[in-house]
Amino acid sequence: VGRTGLTAVVTGLLFLAATFVAPYAQFVPLAATAPALILVGALMMAPLAEIAWDDPEIAVPAFLTVAMIPLTFSIANGLAFGLTAHALLKLVRGKITRLDWLLLVLAGLFVVRFAWLAAG
Repeated sequence: VGRTGLTAVVTGLLFLAATFVAPYAQFVPLAATAPALILVGALMMAPLAEIAWDDPEIAVPAFLTVAMIPLTFSIANGLAFGLTAHALLKLVRGKITRLDWLLLVLAGLFVVRFAWLAAG
């Protein structure tokens, strides 16, 4: 899928078309979009059954990600909590060398960001 570049062209054309249609989205009431959002949220819960909940290195970051997204009203914050917890657990368990350098950099940046936001 997408080996010829046609996928990128079609995606670009659809995004271009969406720019003209997007202003009309404001006419759709929020009550009409709520069922679709609830269904998408329910469908996103199915993969949680495949998580190894007996392994803390996997379960804790997964739980924090899933819990913090709705609690902070932010997908980015939920992912930041999960990623930081993953790096922290690897550090505490002495498996930090198994992590990619980019994950460590992102976790460090998230810690600095959260500390800066907490300082006010």
